[in-house]
Amino acid sequence: MIANIKHNNRNYTVDLSKPLDISIPLRGDTSNINAWYIDHPRIEPHTEGEFIGKVSEGASTNFNDVWFNPHAHGTHTECVGHITEEFHSVNKNLDRFFFLAELVTIAPEKYQNDFVISRKQMQYALGDKKRDAVVIRTLPNLKDKLSRQYSNTNPPYLLEQTAEFLATGNIEHLLVDLPSVDKEKDNGALLAHNAFWNTTGNIRKNATITEFVFVPNSIKDGTYFLNLQTAPFENDASPSRPVLYEILEE
Repeated sequence: MIANIKHNNRNYTVDLSKPLDISIPLRGDTSNINAWYIDHPRIEPHTEGEFIGKVSEGASTNFNDVWFNPHAHGTHTECVGHITEEFHSVNKNLDRFFFLAELVTIAPEKYQNDFVISRKQMQYALGDKKRDAVVIRTLPNLKDKLSRQYSNTNPPYLLEQTAEFLATGNIEHLLVDLPSVDKEKDNGALLAHNAFWNTTGNIRKNATITEFVFVPNSIKDGTYFLNLQTAPFENDASPSRPVLYEILEE
């Protein structure tokens, strides 16, 4: 299915029949990706008295209960409500779903005792391109990102100046293949989150951060259209399914 999309007075052609899904599916066991020191997600038949919600156990339907945390257990999209006293719902703040996006690959560099994505690296990768969204794939990019257990591993993160650069460049949607844009243990500073959402000034309520994506190596760096879909949760964050579409013509 070929679609023509007009964006900022330019016409783009994309093939909607060839989606590039960069989300990580949620599984109800210990093989699921995990962070933030909590148990793995669970997907289990609902039980009540003698009832077991499983066809193989005699029920008429499979009727599962699902327990998970959006921030810890898979691809999720969050809004500024993640770090504010005032409630903000990602379901309300994210009101458009197609964006011009740039996919960049960056090898985090050593900074003190950490590995980080610096402003200089981000400037070099993005150049002077004007985009709605940026997707960051970090190196090394191994398939174990689909099941990695991140708690107490001090993963790479974005420096505050990197997030500021993206915010001042009007990047509305930031997607990373990391558990967080911030350092795992930073005493609650959340410098990159705060900088990206500009919480000390005119808060960027429509801006979102999506964490725990996975971009296969077969997808080349470059410009795509991003379809950013979330489950309609009235919450600061929701499970999400970001999908990229190659641009055929401009």
